[in-house]
Amino acid sequence: MSTIDEIKSRIDIVDLVSEAGVKLRKAGRNYTGFCPFHENKHTPAFVVWPETGTWRCFGQCNEGGDIFKFMMKKEGWDFKEALNRLADRAGVKVESLVVEKPEVREANDHLRVLLEDAIVFYRSHLFQNQDVLNYLRQKRGLKDATIETFGLGYAPNGWDNALKHFIAKGYSQQDLIDSGLLTVHEDDNKVFDRFRHRIMIPIRDENGKMSGFGARIVDPNDIPKFLNSPETPIFSKGHLLYGLDRARKPIRIADQAVIVEGYLDVIALHQAGYENVVSPMGTALTEDQLRLLKKFTRRIVLALDPDTAGQKAVLRGLEAARQAMDHTGELGFDARGLLRNEARLQADLRVATMPDGLDPDEIVARDPEEWKHLIEKAKPIVEHVLDMLLADRDVNDPKVKNQVAAQVLPLIADLPSSIERDTYRQMLARRLKVDERALMGAPTQSPRARRTRNASPKPTAETPVKIIVRPNQKIESYCLGVLYRKPELCYRLDRLLQESGLGPLMPEDFEYTDHQLLFRLVRQSLEQVEAEHHAFVAARVPETLQGLAKDLLARTEKLDPVDDRLLEELFRNVIAMRRLVVEENINQLRFIMEEAQLEGDLKVMNYQEMALQHSRLRNSLDRAMQKISVRK
Repeated sequence: MSTIDEIKSRIDIVDLVSEAGVKLRKAGRNYTGFCPFHENKHTPAFVVWPETGTWRCFGQCNEGGDIFKFMMKKEGWDFKEALNRLADRAGVKVESLVVEKPEVREANDHLRVLLEDAIVFYRSHLFQNQDVLNYLRQKRGLKDATIETFGLGYAPNGWDNALKHFIAKGYSQQDLIDSGLLTVHEDDNKVFDRFRHRIMIPIRDENGKMSGFGARIVDPNDIPKFLNSPETPIFSKGHLLYGLDRARKPIRIADQAVIVEGYLDVIALHQAGYENVVSPMGTALTEDQLRLLKKFTRRIVLALDPDTAGQKAVLRGLEAARQAMDHTGELGFDARGLLRNEARLQADLRVATMPDGLDPDEIVARDPEEWKHLIEKAKPIVEHVLDMLLADRDVNDPKVKNQVAAQVLPLIADLPSSIERDTYRQMLARRLKVDERALMGAPTQSPRARRTRNASPKPTAETPVKIIVRPNQKIESYCLGVLYRKPELCYRLDRLLQESGLGPLMPEDFEYTDHQLLFRLVRQSLEQVEAEHHAFVAARVPETLQGLAKDLLARTEKLDPVDDRLLEELFRNVIAMRRLVVEENINQLRFIMEEAQLEGDLKVMNYQEMALQHSRLRNSLDRAMQKISVRK
């Protein structure tokens, strides 16, 4: 992966813009505010897209970009300084990262194909095993359509069923080991099927790409109850959330994500119509997982089993909790760790406790409406902890008061908001029936320790990060790669765009700052004789962009050798690239116009005209695409 991609994945653009003094307000799934680059106190024409990590001003500036472009414009930095400053903020060592090689990407794609074949293999065995099928249908209440939708299967009992099947299909033993389907015995290096006599649950990343499997026991005497794929190049359970590929849109719509413990809980809740539910797959909830969710919502509810969220779990430290969860396979509740994440990510974390010792799938089977009410009644973390600590205890006992205060006050001290701290301190005083002044003098950690605790630790460069590649980023990379390899096509592309009534390709057509900078070099190279194009660009690519340049050349090694066909493909991608941006702009202008109308802002006519211009441009792009399709 590139240095730039890793930095973007670690820095939340909403936080960055907010810290720069821009007051942002939620508008749909994005944020709006007043542009910091020009005077405008009437209509918020500045829009931030948290999912894509980009921004745009629809007012006087009419500019946009990513986090690098924002800081370059805000602070007057050049790209190198913006890169170094943001890398330092993200805890990324600029010189230590390399571009993912094409052969590595190919190998990962090969593993995903193997895992897709494994779904078919396990599914066929499920429908051959009536006992397991009846368990899913009758005991777990799953419909056949749900079983099919989530790709559930069954790993047959035996040591080499998968091994024999996939070797016969042409896969190598190493492929099966790399994908996590085979395990190597440490003592004698013998290989055997990792999954045996288990219900198989495919795990996909948030984009729907296969990553691995979760496997649940059939025989209650087997251990462990759940078994995941091992860590592989494409499976890292601390960076995945089960069900997010299906839940991302419902999460956006509900503006809320619900986290449950089990795979089958997720499936049952989706079947019941509650599709904004995901699972961390039996691990401690990580900051990377919360970051994934934060792209879709900042309102997160943890639906925890009472045993998991009990008093003992509350008292465990972060590391002890994680170690315990690694052994028990439970979704742990580390209050202080969650509060730190809540503050660091500016999220709203709440906890819903399940009644009567029931799992979420049992609750929704008993009464689907009950689940809805439980989630609506979810409590903030501090309040939940206080309830758990006071349950079945004598609040009149001075020792109990002292013990509870000693455990809750450090949580309150962790909160970044003084209003929240005061509110919860007052609540604690009422619940303990003591004077609030007594709590003010209660011992907590020193101010210095509290400052250290509240400080946001920088992620390490060694921490693996999941990079989300958006469609327009892929399109930009393709277009830039073609032109970087064949700059002479720029002239022909511009003529083709002009014939369609469109403007030439400009740096501003690219959304990402690094792409803009490289394209400017490509344009400048056209002033050289054809033989010197590459030498000119290569000599001027800054060190910070050399990884991107090499990656683009590697991606375009197998271009169509016929320039006319390549030009048409390039043209289609440029049109698609522009159309994606236009569509996003139109959607955001609708939000801005609604706000302007509500506030009686006379500038609403200006925004209506801008929206009309974008609509005309979209029509022109559609006509250009139709024209090239007919020509083909």
